[in-house]
Amino acid sequence: MLNEIILASKSEVRKQILNKHGINCQVEPSNVDEEPVKQSLIREGATPETISKNLAELKAIKVSLKKKDKIVLGADSVIDLEGKIISKPENREEALEILKKLNGKHHFLISSVCLSKNGKMIWHYSDKAKLTMKNFEIAELKNYLKKITDKALYAYNVYQIEGAGKDLFLKIEGNENTIMGLPIEKIKEYLRNL
Repeated sequence: MLNEIILASKSEVRKQILNKHGINCQVEPSNVDEEPVKQSLIREGATPETISKNLAELKAIKVSLKKKDKIVLGADSVIDLEGKIISKPENREEALEILKKLNGKHHFLISSVCLSKNGKMIWHYSDKAKLTMKNFEIAELKNYLKKITDKALYAYNVYQIEGAGKDLFLKIEGNENTIMGLPIEKIKEYLRNL
């Protein structure tokens, strides 16, 4: 199995998942400005899954163009609420609005990954998990946000599932690694066959 890749992301969680599974990675953030790409795809009627896949691919390809003959992993996660994408919050007011939208409902968290080499996609995969949030009073949501650091708030789509965010949910259906942004088993399966 190929056990060394370049991770086109500054996500500490993704790096930790790779390392835990015996895949060494050099971190080379893509620094893709996601918002204009997302908005363009939304205007074209793209599904949340398509948006997630396209962003993962864009990140991987951008870095792989600079890293000749190296395997580059790009990844992206989005929240799909009733077919509409929920983006990461820019501030705490937006975070509260997102939590209000998710409150008492189920949504999907979609994680897409793409492997690229020399500027070409060689493999991609998307997985989704279904999360059902408990019904909270607005004051409870505000109290939850007070417990969350800025870093966690802006990096984890409002909830940090491996931390305090787990308590927000009534039911979680799906792979934990997918929820944390990296469906590792499928990545390992592909790398084993390389």
